[in-house]
Amino acid sequence: MDEETALMLEHVRAALHESGAHGFDHTARVVRLCEEIGAREGAEMAVLIPAALFHDIARPLEEETGVPHEEAGARMAEAFLRSIHYPADCIAGVVHAVRAHRYSSGIAPETLEARVLSDADNLDAMGAVGIARTFLQAGERGGGIPDAAGHIRAKLLNLRGRMYTETARGIAEGRHAFLVAFLRALDDEVCPGS
Repeated sequence: MDEETALMLEHVRAALHESGAHGFDHTARVVRLCEEIGAREGAEMAVLIPAALFHDIARPLEEETGVPHEEAGARMAEAFLRSIHYPADCIAGVVHAVRAHRYSSGIAPETLEARVLSDADNLDAMGAVGIARTFLQAGERGGGIPDAAGHIRAKLLNLRGRMYTETARGIAEGRHAFLVAFLRALDDEVCPGS
């Protein structure tokens, strides 16, 4: 790991000191997925990895103030990258990817790096980890099993169709199948014989 990446990593880890559905462990998984997908798809890693590191840095701020984390996070990423004299030709791509990563932002990811980040973030909401994160988030908000299952049905089952890259589509197939199997099993246990 180069010095710039190490500085970014420590900065983001300090900002996301609390755990939860969007804690640093989520960021670390998204970075790993970006490394895998980005390498296969030919993404510019000098843009993609910083974007992955910063994509949720403003989640705590959103929880506090309601400001959209993708907007605040894009500003925070730009300020930090400028402060460490990161290559200027990469910063705009990082900012766009952070701004466009969110499922509900309405901003289309216009670059390969933004598409890979969106895919990686969505993939981390699928499969076994996605289920665990959904129940964790439901608990954080005072909800229970019906709330989590409703979120899986309303959002997570749609993610497979929102993948931009071929690599992510392949990964999504297995994770989607796991979501479907989980919901079947949950329904069988909650409402046996229905």
